[in-house]
Amino acid sequence: MSRPLVVSIPHRLGKDEAVRRLQSGLSHAASSLPVLSVDEERWDGDKMIFRVRALGQAASGHVDVADDHVRVEVTLPWLLQRFAEAAQSAIRSRGQLLLTKKS
Repeated sequence: MSRPLVVSIPHRLGKDEAVRRLQSGLSHAASSLPVLSVDEERWDGDKMIFRVRALGQAASGHVDVADDHVRVEVTLPWLLQRFAEAAQSAIRSRGQLLLTKKS
């Protein structure tokens, strides 16, 4: 099993507003990236458990929402490990956009 990819994204929204914004975030991100599809997205309070598929490979993880940051942890299959840096950067930038834009 590979080591999980972890991204922490700070925010100033408070937990409830961050959860509200993120609840549609994964599906929206997948619709804008043709190589990404969402197999599962399940919320349990302020934690989202997900499974996604990219380039035919499944990855799973969870998102923990706190008052001042969001922690994303994703376990990539070995075939996607070579894209870990790019995935980490994409998660961080899309997360920051979602958690800082006005809505």
